Amino acid sequence: MDRFAVMQLFVWVVETGSFSKAGKTAGVGQPAVSKQIAALEQRLGVQLLRRTSRGLGLTAAGRDYYESTVRLLGELQAAEARVGGNHSAPEGVVRVAISAGFGRMYVVPRLPEFFARYPGITLDFGVSERHVNLVEDGIDVAIRIGRLADSTLSARRIGSVDLVTVASPAYLERHGEPRSPGELAHHACVTFVFDGKPRPWEFRRGEQTVTFTPHGPVLSNDAEYIRAAVLAGVGVAQAAGWLFAAEVASGAAVRVLADDRPVYHPLHAVVASGRRVPRRVKVFVDFLAELFADHPSLRLHAAE
Repeated sequence: MDRFAVMQLFVWVVETGSFSKAGKTAGVGQPAVSKQIAALEQRLGVQLLRRTSRGLGLTAAGRDYYESTVRLLGELQAAEARVGGNHSAPEGVVRVAISAGFGRMYVVPRLPEFFARYPGITLDFGVSERHVNLVEDGIDVAIRIGRLADSTLSARRIGSVDLVTVASPAYLERHGEPRSPGELAHHACVTFVFDGKPRPWEFRRGEQTVTFTPHGPVLSNDAEYIRAAVLAGVGVAQAAGWLFAAEVASGAAVRVLADDRPVYHPLHAVVASGRRVPRRVKVFVDFLAELFADHPSLRLHAAE
């Protein structure tokens, strides 16, 4: 295995936290991965990985080598893409991780336009509300809403999600309209759950940001369940503007707390660091950025 291949293998070990998972990505067995990493450490004369009962961890030298390797591989892959990747139409499979409601409502309807430009590309959508491991699950790009915490990912900001606080007219007729975020404590809330925990609601009035933890009879990790519960009159929800755009326009849902604007959530396309981004992936991300730029609830806002 050449030096660059070993460097890439090391990056995959770090990002997956496992010799066997890195081997699966590379198409080799776990013993071969362990042997290559041991040989790399012997050649460098330092320990890169710390093996414990809880898994793998980076030593200080390992962290330095990982960060340098990611930069070097990224520069090499970018050079190869510039020199050899732009002379033919992109083709192949792009594996995309995306949430169910968002993809169905705002990406899939525009796909005929994408395929008219790039007929050689196939899009394989992995639908989930959880954050998948891109390397482990073989994902080329994930579309993620909200702040990013994983430093092993390379992200491109492609839009912003304009949040709204909404309820149905029937609910407001029965329970009245909240006039401040504090009054939400006296209302039934329909709550989005992420990673097993209710997602807090954030409001901004001037320079002040208020955080509220919702409580209520319905919780779900699926955006369309949140939408259905609100329209059924179950309670108040804070959700993406795109989810309720048609209902707010028709009057089937009502925006509340207009003076307490929810904080925008950034919208990113993320890929695993240290990997060459194929042109077929790049053109799909470019298409999404172009698509969202034309949408009032998804266009790019300054980071908050």
